[in-house]
Amino acid sequence: MLEKIIILDFGSQFTQLIARRVRELNVYCEIHPYNHLPEFDESVKGIIFSGSPHSVREENAPSVDLSLFHNKYPVLGVCYGAQFIAQSMGGNVLPSKIREYGRANLSTINNDHELLKGLTDNSQVWMSHGDTISEVPENFEVIASTDSVRVAAYHIKNTQTYGIQFHPEVTHSLEGKLLLDNFLVQVCGLSQNWTPNSFIETTISDLQNKLGDDKVVLGLSGGVDSTVAAVLLNKAIGKNLYCIFVDNGLLRKNEFESVLKQYEGMGLNVKGVDAKQRFYDALAGLKDPEAKRKAIGRVFIEVFDDEAHQIENVKWLGQGTIYPDVIESVSVKGPSATIKSHHNVGGLPDFMKLKVVEPLRSLFKDEVRRVGKNLGIADELLGRHPFPGPGLAIRILGDITPEKVHILQQADAIYIDNLRSSGLYDKVWQAGAIFLPVQSVGVMGDERTYENVIALRAVESVDGMTADWCHLPYELLAKISNEIINNVKGINRVVYDISSKPPATIEWE
Repeated sequence: MLEKIIILDFGSQFTQLIARRVRELNVYCEIHPYNHLPEFDESVKGIIFSGSPHSVREENAPSVDLSLFHNKYPVLGVCYGAQFIAQSMGGNVLPSKIREYGRANLSTINNDHELLKGLTDNSQVWMSHGDTISEVPENFEVIASTDSVRVAAYHIKNTQTYGIQFHPEVTHSLEGKLLLDNFLVQVCGLSQNWTPNSFIETTISDLQNKLGDDKVVLGLSGGVDSTVAAVLLNKAIGKNLYCIFVDNGLLRKNEFESVLKQYEGMGLNVKGVDAKQRFYDALAGLKDPEAKRKAIGRVFIEVFDDEAHQIENVKWLGQGTIYPDVIESVSVKGPSATIKSHHNVGGLPDFMKLKVVEPLRSLFKDEVRRVGKNLGIADELLGRHPFPGPGLAIRILGDITPEKVHILQQADAIYIDNLRSSGLYDKVWQAGAIFLPVQSVGVMGDERTYENVIALRAVESVDGMTADWCHLPYELLAKISNEIINNVKGINRVVYDISSKPPATIEWE
């Protein structure tokens, strides 16, 4: 049975980082909103309470029934989580006299406790809180302090429950990973055996048991996720996997032909389907991003339904859904607001009599790449930048026309080709051009122009949950801008997006 840690999300911007650090320590974990608790069985070996933008002193502050966890599982409360546990058990939380944000140092550390074993004196940690635990109950013991925060960490005596006021998941907490390792191994007793190879072995076995001799139809996009999902399914069920690559008219320049060629020799049964006009017809006149996503999702399903009917007795639809898709599509009251809908999350309509299989649903993007590498997939495919399921439809702000798609494909190709030729493509996590619903005055030769604007986007990230804009060389940006304006009819201005996620998202829609 796969051992796991449950992370209860109280709404912190760092919750996904906690999961990333736990996964990096070869332990499987899942994030669940505090008000949508999962089932707890013997596979659960510990619980982590996340931070929160809320205060425990608020009237409707996020809360859970502690009796479900305390003395039943090892528990680690982080920031808000630590304050919530302390207050719920009779302690007192008050506004801090000094709001502590940023770096701090642990002036006292009790290394006798398993959680803090190996932490060095004056260890740097990252604080982000406006409240502080002013009093703890009698059965609590303070095990770490800073100069300004007496209760930087505590332990509830005779239990495996701990609380820390700082964030071990951020890199500014220099020994945060050691602390998490202590919690996972010393406190929870986990074996740290969740690796790419173990995931592959377990997933193939699970797929074989789940699918048996059933046939699966899978939509390939040419991206990392669908490719890895296809190879896993192929290893599990072989000839019963039918791959379909749809030209939705929203792909990058020449991508349909090049992707089909890339799959040659991989042993996958792939069929290319030209459905451009169906998508253009469905998108005609739509400007709202969600409306466009839903229209694309609907047509994808219709196309797959048509293709599935050409395969006798197909029962499953395979998808390359990954964990950030799942997290971002969960909408609950409180911490997890819907950022955007994903066309491959949320099930299928009743008319489509296919069940869904998602081999990568539990993985972050970098984990998908590691699994792909262990499966022997070529670096050229694994190194491709993420590309949104709805394609260029959400990189064209406003309504979609074939003419706009053609313009954006040309500009995007110039951009990506320059990143490759400059040696920067592999250093960028995701890049793309965006067609803006803005026209501006320009001068070309002796004539004034009134044409469109292209925005360039390039970000650095690990898993897409957070991202920072890339500091591309000015000379390269100037070269790209010049080539786009000179070679793409209809564009007379190029701008560069310097927004990070959060507060912006990677895509514009």
